[in-house]
Amino acid sequence: MLNDSDIIYEDNHLIAVNKKAGQIVQGDKTGDIPLSELVKNWIKTKYKKPGMVYLGVPHRLDRPVSGVVLFAKTSKALSRVNELFKHKSAKKKYHAIVANMPPKTEDTLEGYIFRNTKKNKSFVRKNADTDTKFASLSYKIIGKSEKYFLLEIDLHTGRHHQIRCQLADIGCPIRGDLKYGYPRTNRNGNINLHAVELCFEHPVKNEPVIIKATYPDEKIWRVFTMIE
Repeated sequence: MLNDSDIIYEDNHLIAVNKKAGQIVQGDKTGDIPLSELVKNWIKTKYKKPGMVYLGVPHRLDRPVSGVVLFAKTSKALSRVNELFKHKSAKKKYHAIVANMPPKTEDTLEGYIFRNTKKNKSFVRKNADTDTKFASLSYKIIGKSEKYFLLEIDLHTGRHHQIRCQLADIGCPIRGDLKYGYPRTNRNGNINLHAVELCFEHPVKNEPVIIKATYPDEKIWRVFTMIE
């Protein structure tokens, strides 16, 4: 079920949702109801639309990750937003909770990511190869608690599990991310990675759009300063 409070941006062309960790964006082999279908049903109910509701999916978040997910309500908007993501014109910002202090308070991480499809896992390699893709992100420490550090991450490329594997590569796996080396899972099985902000030029109105997603309502996130 989708609540009105889950909708964080909407106009005639686009709709954005603050995805809960554990939700899938599109259908997969689990058969669980994807977020895309929940959004379609929300639109159909709210606007009393007969028949099928169109909804394009220009990007995704991993199932255990929370935060901003943008959908297109028209095919025109979808094609233009796809171009924004393709040409890296949409800026993505994430917050991650880690237990280990990074080697530097802020840094840019660059490398080449190899995706193992059988294991559904990615690995960082120092040198390029035919089966790798260049990956880049910047991080900085923006908060600290008794046990954890809060990192802000600007994603420059969008590779499979990029943030998860690049942080793990510097000895800072995300809290709860057993797949990438964190020693234990979170109770709910999710990880503490949140897509906090998405900035882009509106594909139809040609004006800047900034969409922010508040943290999940969980004790571990409440330790840190909430998004203003």
